[in-house]
Amino acid sequence: MFIPKHYKVTDFEEIREYIQRNSFGTIVTTKQGKPIATHLPLELHKQGDDYFITGHMAYANPQWRTFEDENEDVLVMYQGPHAYISSSWYKSEDVPTWNYQSVHIYGTASIMNEQELQEDLKLLLQKYEQHRKNPVLWDNLSSQTKKQIKGIVGFKIKMQEVQAAYKLSQNQNKDDYHNIIDNLNEEKDLHSKDLAEVMKNRE
Repeated sequence: MFIPKHYKVTDFEEIREYIQRNSFGTIVTTKQGKPIATHLPLELHKQGDDYFITGHMAYANPQWRTFEDENEDVLVMYQGPHAYISSSWYKSEDVPTWNYQSVHIYGTASIMNEQELQEDLKLLLQKYEQHRKNPVLWDNLSSQTKKQIKGIVGFKIKMQEVQAAYKLSQNQNKDDYHNIIDNLNEEKDLHSKDLAEVMKNRE
């Protein structure tokens, strides 16, 4: 990913928190030279000194078979809030642009065994269900529902390289920066308001 120096992020703890907040990612591999992509909820885990991204996809999805090639590189992309930045939001004339947050992770994938997949599903359910009034957790599922695990394939991707770009008007002066935040908050779409909040928190 091309990252101008103004927008490059190298603090891994900051990147880790970003991934936790924006955990719906895109996995890209290639098959016979053709790119394949799947959009999935993903989780980031640390095992010893290594980090892994875990998830699952339908058995019918042919992409998981590309994970069986140990020489196959995997790209995982995470997209945060993004929005159009009008040239009218600067005190002096400037070009319009687009602000965004994006993280790319490169690594190698392997297929989970059934026990690993089950443990990963338990953690996934706990993350998204534990705060609910009637949480649907693994231990509460019927045996019939649990059997559907046979219809999915679990995978883990060992992280080897991380690239992060936060294009958030860091190169603008303080007045223009605040004006951009104010104007983003006046936009009707949620992406703009979310981006304004990100920029405000980074002041």
